[in-house]
Amino acid sequence: MRSRRIIGTALATVLGALAGVPAAAPALAAPGNPGEPRYTAGAPSAGDPYFPDQGNGGYDVRHYDIALSYDPATRYMDATTTITAAATQDMDAFDLDFRGPDVTSLTVNGHKASFTRTGQELVVSPRPKLKAGQTFTVVASYAGTPPVITDPDGSIEGWVPTDDGAFVPGEPQGAPAWFPGDDHPTDKATFTFHVTVPDGVTAVGNGRLVSKTTTGGRTTFVWDQAEPMATYLATVTLGTFTVAESVTPGGIPVYTAVDPRLVTQSAAAVARIPDILEYFTSIFGPYPFGSAGAIVDRAPDVGYALESQTKPIFSSAPSVGTMAHELAHQWYGDAVSPARWSDIWLNEGFATYATWLWTEHTGGATAQQTFASSSNYGRAATSSFWQVVTADPGPEDMFGNVPYNRGAMTLHALRGKIGDAVFFKLIKDWVAGHRYGNASTAEFVDAAQKASGMDLTAFFDVWLYQKGKPASW
Repeated sequence: MRSRRIIGTALATVLGALAGVPAAAPALAAPGNPGEPRYTAGAPSAGDPYFPDQGNGGYDVRHYDIALSYDPATRYMDATTTITAAATQDMDAFDLDFRGPDVTSLTVNGHKASFTRTGQELVVSPRPKLKAGQTFTVVASYAGTPPVITDPDGSIEGWVPTDDGAFVPGEPQGAPAWFPGDDHPTDKATFTFHVTVPDGVTAVGNGRLVSKTTTGGRTTFVWDQAEPMATYLATVTLGTFTVAESVTPGGIPVYTAVDPRLVTQSAAAVARIPDILEYFTSIFGPYPFGSAGAIVDRAPDVGYALESQTKPIFSSAPSVGTMAHELAHQWYGDAVSPARWSDIWLNEGFATYATWLWTEHTGGATAQQTFASSSNYGRAATSSFWQVVTADPGPEDMFGNVPYNRGAMTLHALRGKIGDAVFFKLIKDWVAGHRYGNASTAEFVDAAQKASGMDLTAFFDVWLYQKGKPASW
């Protein structure tokens, strides 16, 4: 979730967008040399209309190992990223997404490789060339000041300096600010982070803390994310933090890091993490990762929270409701990520609806009351709220009220139509069936119809693909 927006057309269209995904180029016989492959360049994009330069083709990343040192005083980064990937075609060149500092060296399978940079594309020419099915390793070293990225809606992300470190959110295009990779949600991988910072600074990453070693006035933190993760969910937020470790009743280790200036304001939300996880486990299924937690930092220029995998990051002290929203994303958005950015309501609508359920569970307004409120279905039919398409809001509105609130309203209306038993089984099966992968709006529509045994075409057309206030369903 990009909570800042809360705080502060047809099915064929979706299918058509999915159909536009570039396929890996086939290996063709070289002219005059039958049986020999013709090497081609991997696609320079994943074909996502919202961010046409994002993602790449020709390979599948398996693991990122990112080793970096950073000095908050100078804002200077010295880093090496090692990418392990598998070629999906015979390639003589491939792209990496990278907006970061100057690349000082680059090798593929230990051989020096030539490269060029254009925009966010780092174009690599490996020699020897790569064959389909081959596992290969890219080692890229770079140094300098990582950039802050500005989104179509004017918000910032990437590597955002703070007064004691850096706040590092990646959705939807900030990850290439600090490491090269295949920056689209459809190419998930495991991650290891080695982060070296001056003594007194804490570096917090995704997954489990493997080690913490201090020598010569500098400390290296090693974090390991064992379950596959989309690049936009990666973080190594660093600063001065008050750290606490605990375990949920279900046995999940919890690591929280809170800016000392925000400990008091954050206490209520942080204290509820185990309860929230236990409740969501009861309705969404098992927590999908081996660790949990939160990072509460002071980053006043950011103004939102993000569901970084295993440890949501907050740029200010969160409310309990915001904490619930980000933790719900661990199921919807992190374990199951969107196939295309137009599917963002599958992240934000689910997390918003989860917050409605949490509020009801803890004695507040019922989900029905929230659905019918003046900020939701109670809005006048003339409101601009009804003039954005839920399943395709556009890059400027993908973190606006519609994917969040109308997305949640869609789920509540669906619950009323198919009944509680079918609905809650559906959303639990959705996570189990797509865990550590990706899914589209079209797939959710299909799953709902199969689960209910009902023709829901008209229902989803009104709620997801059309503008205007639904009169009935």
